Amino acid sequence: MKNFDELLKKYADFIVRVGVNPQPGQTMIIRCPLEAAPLARLCVRSGFEAGARDVQVDWSDNAVSRTRMELGSEEALTDSKPYQLRRYLDYAESEGSVCVLHLIADDPEVYAGLDGAKISRVNAANRKFMAPWREYTMNDRVQWSIAAMPSAPWAKKMFPELEPDAAIEKLWQLIFDVCRVSTGDPVSAWKAHVAEGRRHRDQLNAWNLDHIHMTSSNGTDLTVGLADDATWEGASSKAENGTDFIANVPTEEVFCAPHRERVNGIVYGTKPYVYNGQLIEGWHVTFKDGKVVEHGAEKNASLLAELLSTDESACRIGEIALVPASSPINQSGVLFYNTLFDENAACHIAFGAGYPTNIKDGSKMNRTELLAKGLNDSAIHEDVMIGAPDTNVIGTTKNGKEVTIFTNGEWAF
Repeated sequence: MKNFDELLKKYADFIVRVGVNPQPGQTMIIRCPLEAAPLARLCVRSGFEAGARDVQVDWSDNAVSRTRMELGSEEALTDSKPYQLRRYLDYAESEGSVCVLHLIADDPEVYAGLDGAKISRVNAANRKFMAPWREYTMNDRVQWSIAAMPSAPWAKKMFPELEPDAAIEKLWQLIFDVCRVSTGDPVSAWKAHVAEGRRHRDQLNAWNLDHIHMTSSNGTDLTVGLADDATWEGASSKAENGTDFIANVPTEEVFCAPHRERVNGIVYGTKPYVYNGQLIEGWHVTFKDGKVVEHGAEKNASLLAELLSTDESACRIGEIALVPASSPINQSGVLFYNTLFDENAACHIAFGAGYPTNIKDGSKMNRTELLAKGLNDSAIHEDVMIGAPDTNVIGTTKNGKEVTIFTNGEWAF
């Protein structure tokens, strides 16, 4: 790629200055695997240049993670220490506060062949331990953003016919394209994109919807009642300190909070889902009164069952998201085997927790108050793709009027 260094710098500057958007005096923490070191180094510089008080990097390694999961005892893998949590909370509670950038370079099947039940228990225990920090991100009390770069296993999974270096280059080009870096001016391109997302968000909120009905020719027939005082969000978010940020790079979705007891019908997955480093393919679920009452999958059905039984609310959904078929990610014609990208190629739901920010004044409410509004609460939030090229979505307002939201996979307004 002739202009790779130039594009990489533009990408780094964009995900720092527009994605996580550190403010003067803030500490910025970058969490990333070793494979992302070239991008992380540029992000460190960009963070300081944006005015961050300090930029720190927490390194990880996919191979080490697999070895620990394979050979480590469950007791040791869940033996988290208070300082691991307090570090984040201390920075968040400090005068300058904190923002966090997650750089991912995943192996979609990093845990393939290992004990799935053990992986689920370890991950559940670690999520529970970090729950107080998760409250900060789920409520947008601090800025946070997730962006990606290729790893060799990920690139080879997507392009098995190519040599590793060629596969990585092709994946880089795709990332630059769908993240609008290839335009040469990603900041301006994203400003226009965010404005369009806000237009759809504002119209959905203006309709004051009670529920939506989603259908497609693959058999999906799903009615999703919305939580009380639910609000649609999309593209950009606003932290407690008033700072705009983009949580997911890329993002194409406009999303809302379902009522945890008002989801009914059947839905078929339109893309495989990576869970605990393993692929779930050809899946479907049936809902009754908000709860999954039947489910199946062509591959790793038992893993889907584990996901849905993580806790008593994992079998309910916390998010419904609308994504048009014209999304650049979908138009690429490529399956990324990565939720960050694949969820922005298709409409999706999320098993597990909902975002308090999808409830009016929800970030000021406690869990009991949010539950009373119908917002689901769980240790997990797992996005799974359900949008098809011919997806139709009809909304019904609180006064009983029907409005057309999606026609044949595209926004109708």
